[in-house]
Amino acid sequence: MTDANRQWNWAKQSLDSIIENLGFPKELSDLVAKQLGSPKAIFRMVGYLENVRPTSEEIVVDEMLAISSEIDAWRDKKAAEEANMRYNEIIRYGLNGPMPR
Repeated sequence: MTDANRQWNWAKQSLDSIIENLGFPKELSDLVAKQLGSPKAIFRMVGYLENVRPTSEEIVVDEMLAISSEIDAWRDKKAAEEANMRYNEIIRYGLNGPMPR
């Protein structure tokens, strides 16, 4: 088993455990893990669940969507920064300048 697989398993088991301890169905845990898409995001959700201990599925889903939204915004920001960097290189060096990334 690779290190990435171990991280995924650990994250998913942690999420399953806290979701079960809060009294929610396992299907909610599966949905949350699938939506978040990474161990780091799942552990962020686990931390929220452990600290806030929400009482309804709606609150859990709302936080899941908030985390997903923040991740998407971060990805969009990084893509915009990359595009801006390439644009600035074109302005500075022209189309035939150094751009072999």
